[in-house]
Amino acid sequence: MKTIAKLGSTLVLAAAFSGPALAAPETYTIDNNHTFPRFSYNHLGFSQQVSRFNTTTGKVVFDREAKTGSVDLTIDMKSVDTGSKLFDEHIQAEDFLHTAKFPTATFKSTKVSFNGDKPASIEGDLTLKGITKKVVLTVTSFQAAPHPIVKKDALGANAHTTVKRSDFKMDKYAPAVSDEIRIDIAIEAVRQ
Repeated sequence: MKTIAKLGSTLVLAAAFSGPALAAPETYTIDNNHTFPRFSYNHLGFSQQVSRFNTTTGKVVFDREAKTGSVDLTIDMKSVDTGSKLFDEHIQAEDFLHTAKFPTATFKSTKVSFNGDKPASIEGDLTLKGITKKVVLTVTSFQAAPHPIVKKDALGANAHTTVKRSDFKMDKYAPAVSDEIRIDIAIEAVRQ
């Protein structure tokens, strides 16, 4: 009887492990040619200005089956692109980005919430000028699919959040130049 019981246990375990393999988290590398954080703000009541950063690196981990993920981004603050070389230099000064001391900004997710099969929001820590604040990115679009050009799995998303410049000691000229800054990010990443 003991032999039959052991054989039965072995068969149950074998059956459990012979089923379809569970999907594992997949790591995607940021495509710097298609990933651009942008920021917009009100300039003296005259216009809504939009600028961007041209260099972003990092990775995204995505587990389709478990509905989990993570985002880890590093943004080169010296790659700021306002459309004006003079203003690019001005915004990198100590009163604003202070790129001489803080050449990068980072975003590290702490939680990704899903709506069905797609991420709906990404909570995380945004670090600017050495100051870290919690932010929540609202995801407005998401796609995970084979990339038709590079012939690898890829994913892409658009997301946004709003922060206050004063929280990061960048509030010169506020409130004439708005304290609230909207950050939008278009991101694409290719599976490693």
